[in-house]
Amino acid sequence: MAVCARLCGVGQSRRCRRRQRSDQQEQGSDSDMDEEEEEKIVGQRRSDAGSRGGPGRVAAVAAAATAEPSDTCEYGSGHNTNRGGSNTGPPHPESLMELPPELLVEIFSLLPGTVLPNVALVCKKFRQILNTETIWRRRCAEEFGMREDLRKMEATGVSSQDLYVKRVIPRVKSGRFMKLLPDYEHMDYKDVYTHLLHPYRHILGLWQPDIGPYGGLLNVVVDGLFIIGWMYLPPHDPRVEDPMRRRPLFRIHLLESKKATVECMYGHKGPHKGDIQTVKKDEFSTKCNQTDHHRMPGGRQEEFRTWLEEEWGRTLEEIFHEHMQELILMKFIYTSQYDNCLTYRRIYLPPLMPSDLLQPGLFKGTYGSHGLEIVMLSFHEMSARATKLTGDPNVPAGQLTLDVDLSQPVDLPELDQQRNIDVLSRIILGIHEKVQREVEQPASDTSACVEHAEEEADDAAAEETEVDHGACVDACQSGPSGSSSSPEAQPFVLPLGVMARNEVYPRTCRKCFYGTGLIAGHGFTSPERTPGLFVLFDEDRFGFIWLELKSFSLYSRLTDHLPHAHAPSMEPFEAMLRNMQSWTS
Repeated sequence: MAVCARLCGVGQSRRCRRRQRSDQQEQGSDSDMDEEEEEKIVGQRRSDAGSRGGPGRVAAVAAAATAEPSDTCEYGSGHNTNRGGSNTGPPHPESLMELPPELLVEIFSLLPGTVLPNVALVCKKFRQILNTETIWRRRCAEEFGMREDLRKMEATGVSSQDLYVKRVIPRVKSGRFMKLLPDYEHMDYKDVYTHLLHPYRHILGLWQPDIGPYGGLLNVVVDGLFIIGWMYLPPHDPRVEDPMRRRPLFRIHLLESKKATVECMYGHKGPHKGDIQTVKKDEFSTKCNQTDHHRMPGGRQEEFRTWLEEEWGRTLEEIFHEHMQELILMKFIYTSQYDNCLTYRRIYLPPLMPSDLLQPGLFKGTYGSHGLEIVMLSFHEMSARATKLTGDPNVPAGQLTLDVDLSQPVDLPELDQQRNIDVLSRIILGIHEKVQREVEQPASDTSACVEHAEEEADDAAAEETEVDHGACVDACQSGPSGSSSSPEAQPFVLPLGVMARNEVYPRTCRKCFYGTGLIAGHGFTSPERTPGLFVLFDEDRFGFIWLELKSFSLYSRLTDHLPHAHAPSMEPFEAMLRNMQSWTS
């Protein structure tokens, strides 16, 4: 056992112990001598420091002199004293260079990814630490919502046909499946951030394509290891409460060479070469470099039948309305000519204000023969506005389809009276005429009437006016939850003779307001605003009765998660709305 101990260096022989004992005695005498010399040196330094820096300086020097070698070397420079003059507790580093690597990793992980390349230029130590995967993984997650593990990545949002394609050899008329995507196991988060996410960060969010009067809604998101542009399509008419449909138009991902590649996803032959160009701020364009992939063997007829089934969920023979057939064919001819070479402009979701009647956002609505369209509901003081994101040849995308006056609430009559369209028309037209008179009345006459009323009104009348005004504001401006001043819901029924694309509509409502809807002839000719009734059913549904058209539109909230889409404030959102109308005018 002793031999084993001596060979392993665990134990010591008797001779080694005797030699060690003598060495310790010699070291003891040397240490005594060192202590005496140290006292002389410290005393001399104390006297010198007394004339220079006071007791704090003396304590710092004494602590540095009596420090153990392990303490002086722990952070690299020997600066281990506390600033208060005490030598107790852990040493305090005086620069980032003296921090241990694990703390630097945590600190660098909190910095925006855009500044990390500059940090890497400081020194070799920082550059080496910035190669840590933890830093870049956190940046990918916090800045772009990427939660997946690169080592366990499975492509989401794309079909197996997009991942693999059968390469057919013409000579033998057979082939094998080849993977179209690179092997991501050899990539790291720094590559993904540097070559994919950061260069294309400006195109993330909501966009509206320039497709004439039809518009659209594109959502560019980080989806796994891809950046995918999803075109949002309404559900098939008239199922307005069904979820939205999505179709990929393009995608961006990395190759093994750490270079991002853009692929067009339009058509039915899988991904093919594409390109993305940033035109200017809040605007970009896409281009397909292989438009032959959009063609089908059966020619335009097969392409139309396939498009019709995707767009409407039915065949042309199942659509009996001749006018609707013409509108569908017109849309196919107009939209197919772009071949996914489009220009997109950024759009924002409206910000939420405390006085909003309900949560603003995107809604799907029924528009007669035009099918379902997407509108954006926003609130502007005492008005609610619905702006079209998708449109039609009559009222194009970008136009203000509904304008609701929240200062003009409407009390519905009894159910029997609600069924009579003439009764409802008299109520709405009466409010419409009053509003028109107030708009047309000269400002000078209005101010004169106000001054005259203020002179003749007594204090009681003034208080009553103030109370009535407060009651009106309370009735018209409810909180974000959309709660009504009267908690009980009112019974609601459509008047006889009013056409509704969806027979299933709520039978109770919270509130009703006077509003106007935009109608026009084909090609947006002779546009005019016609009076109607805005009906708030609940937080996620509202409707509008078009009196002149004798039709009803039901709107249902779009519940999809839309990151990078909210407006920073109300000012840029209102500027965007003004620009949208100029795009389509």
